[in-house]
Amino acid sequence: MTEGVASAAANEATQHGDDGRQHPRTDLRGAVLWIALGVAVLVGSITMDRLESQNINPYTVPGLLPGLLGLAMILLGSALAVRSVERGALKLAKPPADALAREERKRVAVVTSLCVGYGVVLIGHGLPFWLASSIYVFASILVMQRMASEPAERRITLRLVLKALAIAVAASVITQAVFQDLFLVRLP
Repeated sequence: MTEGVASAAANEATQHGDDGRQHPRTDLRGAVLWIALGVAVLVGSITMDRLESQNINPYTVPGLLPGLLGLAMILLGSALAVRSVERGALKLAKPPADALAREERKRVAVVTSLCVGYGVVLIGHGLPFWLASSIYVFASILVMQRMASEPAERRITLRLVLKALAIAVAASVITQAVFQDLFLVRLP
C-alpha cells in the first residue's frame, strides 16, 4: 500500500518538476549564458597583447589560460544546452513563477549588481585594491544577510557588522598578498 502511494507521489512530483532537477528551460537559459560568457572570455584572451617584442614563450603568453577556460565554458555550456533540449526545453510549457523562483531571481540580480558595482565602480578608480575589495565583501555580506529567508536572520547587529568587517578586511588583504607576493600580479 505504501509503495503505491510513494509511486504516485513520485509520478506527480516528476510531472510538476519537483524531483529536485531544474526545469529544462532554466538549464537552456543557463547554457546560453555560459556559452556567451565563454565566447566573451575567449575573444578577450585572443585580443590580448602577445608580448612578442619581449620574446615571451608562446606557452606563457597572457591570455592562454583565460582562452582555455573560455573554451571550456563554451563546451560545457553546449553540453548543458544539448541535455536541456533532449529533456524537452523547447517543448515543455514554462512553469509558473512561484515565490521561491522570484526570490531566487531577486538574489541573482542583487549579487550581479554587487559584482558589477565592484568591477566598474570600485576597482581602478583610485581606491587601493584591498580597500575596494573590503568594501565589496563587507557590503555583500550585509546585503545577503538582509535577504535571508528567515526573518530572525535578517537582523543586522553590531556583532554581525564587526564580523563582516573582519572577514572583508582579512579576505582582501590575503587576496592582495597572495596575488602580489606569490603570483607577482600587480593589482589596481
